[in-house]
Amino acid sequence: GAARFTAPDAVEVAGQTLRFSRACIATGARAAAPPIPGLDKVAYLTNETLFSLTELPKRLGVIGAGPIGCEMAQSFARFGSEVFLIEAEHGVLPREDRAAAAIIEKSLLADGVHLLCCGKDLKLEPGEDGRIRMHVEAHEASRDPQRRVYDHLVDALLVSVGRKPNVENLGLEAAGVEFDPAKGVKVSDRLQTTNPRIYAAGDVCLDHKFTHAADAAARIVIGNALFFGRGIVSALTIPWCTYTDPEIAHVGLYEQEAKDKGIETATIDIPLSSVDRALLDGEDTGFLRVLHRKGGDEILGATLVAAHAGDLIAEITLAMTARKGLKTLASTIHPYPPQAEVIKRAADAYNRTRLTPGVKRLFEKFLSWRR
Repeated sequence: GAARFTAPDAVEVAGQTLRFSRACIATGARAAAPPIPGLDKVAYLTNETLFSLTELPKRLGVIGAGPIGCEMAQSFARFGSEVFLIEAEHGVLPREDRAAAAIIEKSLLADGVHLLCCGKDLKLEPGEDGRIRMHVEAHEASRDPQRRVYDHLVDALLVSVGRKPNVENLGLEAAGVEFDPAKGVKVSDRLQTTNPRIYAAGDVCLDHKFTHAADAAARIVIGNALFFGRGIVSALTIPWCTYTDPEIAHVGLYEQEAKDKGIETATIDIPLSSVDRALLDGEDTGFLRVLHRKGGDEILGATLVAAHAGDLIAEITLAMTARKGLKTLASTIHPYPPQAEVIKRAADAYNRTRLTPGVKRLFEKFLSWRR
């Protein structure tokens, strides 16, 4: 049955009161409904209902050019739908590295997606035969640089503009658990709520709303709540991936984030076109960008655009988790020829930066003496 807190140490379910010494809130999140005029008058899809479709929509509208919007826009375009992707800011995937996002945008356009940029004054109306009419002022990327009003009839509409935590009807006030309707349950670094008996995990409390982040948080809660653990969320190294073609994977800090923290950084860029296996596979679109501490090999973050970026980013994530730097990656032997060679190439590029003019002169003197 539906559960709700009735006291700081009690939950009521189907008329029965259950007492607890520890509890965990793991109610997740749902697709957010943006304040778009007319949205409440039309039947629209979210990432939770999209996969219940039994027929391919001839024309599909997608609102939101974040990860879900881009993934589904490209997928349905390849299935054969005519797709209209509306984004509010200039360019897709606004939170990603701009060079990486530009590659995805080019790929979407190549697949025939109509990208309506900088959309504003978006309105929705019920159309004939159950279709939906979209009015939006925008310009179509790479086709029409002039802003104009687009009026399109679509057979289905996907809304993908973020997630809203499920905090309603839980009786959180009765339990003494602080929460924000938009941000979710307030938790400490140890995932403890304002009621020390109650913890939270997953989308209901985390900024990173990913399945793998929820899994990692659940492990922390189990350790802290039941086994006197001291696990903290801030110690986690959480990668993520957008599953377009090619994929974008990221872990750690972006350059601007490091700058905001006052960290001096350097970057290493390796194109996929320099990797033999990527060339052989015909998957040489993309690059690896590694952000490291200036003057050292500590990896601060990495962005990878590649056909299998979600798999490849794991090696860098492991190095960061184990606090191993680029020198360790450079000494790691990969079987030839893998696409993961792009990681070793980045590490080798770092090693070459260590050969400063002063070090070079010392080597020359030493080797001259050896003769």
